[in-house]
This record gives sequence, structure tokens and C-alpha cells, in this order.
Amino acid sequence: MKWLFWWAAVTIAYTYFGYAGWLWLRSHWRRVPVRTASYTPFASIVMVVRNEASVVEDKLRNLMNLDYPEDRYEILVTSDGSNDGTNQILSRYSSNHRIRVIVKPQSQGKAAGLNDAVLVAKGDLVVFTDARQKIEPAAVRLLAENFAGPTIGCASGELMLGDPQIGEVTTRMGLYWRVEKRIRELESASGSVVGATGALYAVRRSLLVPIPPGTILDDVYIPMNVVRQGYRVVFDSRARAWDLGDQGRDREFARKVRTLSGNYQLLQLAPWLLSSENSIRFEFVSHKLLRLIAPFALLTVLVTSLFIHDSIYRAALALQLGFYGLCIIAKTRLARGAVARIADAAFTFVVLNTAAAVAFARFVTGRRVVWGG
Repeated sequence: MKWLFWWAAVTIAYTYFGYAGWLWLRSHWRRVPVRTASYTPFASIVMVVRNEASVVEDKLRNLMNLDYPEDRYEILVTSDGSNDGTNQILSRYSSNHRIRVIVKPQSQGKAAGLNDAVLVAKGDLVVFTDARQKIEPAAVRLLAENFAGPTIGCASGELMLGDPQIGEVTTRMGLYWRVEKRIRELESASGSVVGATGALYAVRRSLLVPIPPGTILDDVYIPMNVVRQGYRVVFDSRARAWDLGDQGRDREFARKVRTLSGNYQLLQLAPWLLSSENSIRFEFVSHKLLRLIAPFALLTVLVTSLFIHDSIYRAALALQLGFYGLCIIAKTRLARGAVARIADAAFTFVVLNTAAAVAFARFVTGRRVVWGG
């Protein structure tokens, strides 16, 4: 039983600390900088929407006011079975020479909508974005600069959670996202990022492959296929999109379950990810797959420490109970200051691992994840 405890403990430690530490060391001994330069190829900005009447007009205005030459980009919008007034809003913009709209009466999913848009895209560069987030004016121009050299196949922007006027949120999901972005920066600094930020990323059109129907994580499937073709995927923190910092616990939890379910789906859609065809297989396993194992490792550590009576395991049990007790403090919002921040971090950690467990349950039961953008 002791070996189970230590296997689980090492797995947890590597997943949340060891991998980031290894990336930090690698980025110092084998840094691979990106040579950016002024570069403005014709770009096709692609977006799939479904029942986004509340935000789609603001997003179109946002895209039409980018700091990118007006004659060097187009906006392609696929409406995937919208029935809430989205199509009526889009029709008002369809006369604009920079905007092309594809209306699909029946929903076929985001992946199909992206495929349809890419088929008619004219740009050498295809920029993917979602309806809700606002892109900073210079973001697309800054992303394009990464493609001045021939080795970069995909460039991911940075998603900021919060208000552009106030800054990023630093609690709960905001804290998690800042840690996640740091890992992506380190991956990019010495190789390729495992996936991209779905709210804003760009790909050479020549490297795009059809997305299988029903794909949940296009922002991982597409970049990993870029890597498969021998090109780098990089992260550019200068190119930023902004989203709400707090969308409610239920919605955030559902989104996280969806994302983690997408990782299971990727293994079915692209088994080559675990083969030598994937030059960043080690990074993929470390960044994506071990997080799926983590909740079971946490449970193993807790259960084994209950039954082993040596002092070190008693201490480990006490630490775990104290850690989970912090979640109760975070839930009740009774603490203030440093204790509240630590409790928030503990609560977020538990929520994320609960989401991973729910994703596993959905995977083994074959429950389908709904459309999402």
C-alpha cells in the first residue's frame, strides 16, 4: 500500500509542479526564440456562432476596428442553426465587403462550421476566434508577426480574464488561468505549445486539416496537427483577448468538464498523439493527460494514508484534511486576506479535479458533450 501512496504522490507533484519546473529549466538551457517582424499577409478571421444575439454585433464591430490593414483581412461567420435573432443581426452586416456570412439552418456543430468557413477562406493566415471575447486592436497584427519566419505554423494569443480597464482577476479561475498561461509561455520558449487559446489563435491556411465532426477541442486538434507537419506552435502574450472574469460557478464548471472531456475525445480522434508521430508527445502527456489522472491520484493518497499508521502518513493525512478544510472556508467566504487567497486556491484546485472526475464518468458512460464555443 505504501508504494501506491508514493506513486500517487509523485504523480500529483509532477503534474502540478514538476512539469512546470522541468519546462523552466529547459527554457533556460535550450531557449528557441521566435524571430518576429512586420508582416501583414491577407488574413481570414473565422468565427462560428450559435444563438449569440446578445454579443455577436459587438464582436463584429470589434473585428471591424482592428489595427490591421482594412484591405488585408476578411471576416467569415458561420451561424450554426441559430434561432434567437443572430441571423437577423448578421444579415445587416452581410452587405459589408469585408464580412461573409454562412447560415446553416440546422446545427451541425462547431467543427463543421469551422470547416465550412475554412473552405471559402481567402487568407494565407486563418485567425480563429469566438463570439464572446473582445480582441485588442493590435492583437491580429501582433499574431501575424510570428509568421514572418518559415518555421512557425500556429501562433496563440493570450486570454485575459477580467476587465481591460481594471485588469485581470486573481482569484479562483483567474488564478488557475494565470498558472496555465505561464506553462504555455514556458512550452513556447523552448519548443511548441500543447494547444492554443480558443479565443484567439492563427494558423497558416496551408497547414489546416479538416476537423472531425463533433470535435470539442479544435484549439488543440488543429495546433497538434501543425506540430505533426513539422512546424512550431508558439504563444504570444502580446496578442490579447478579454473575457469576463466570473461567469458563475456552474457555467465555469460545465466549461471545464467540457474541456477535459475533449482531452479524452482527442485520444479517440487522433491516437497518433501517443505515437512517435507526435514530436511533443512527452509535453502532451504531461500537460493534458496527467491532469485526467490527478483526481484518482488524489483519492489514492487520501485512502492509503488512512490505512497506513506510520507517522509520516499520519502527517500526510492531517495535511490533506486541512487542505480540504480550506475549501469549506472558501465556500463560506468567511476568511479574509492571505487565508482567503489560500482557501480560494485550494477550492479552485478541488473544483478542477472534480471536473476531471466528472469528465471521466461522461467518457466511460458515452455521454455526449453539448455544442460549445
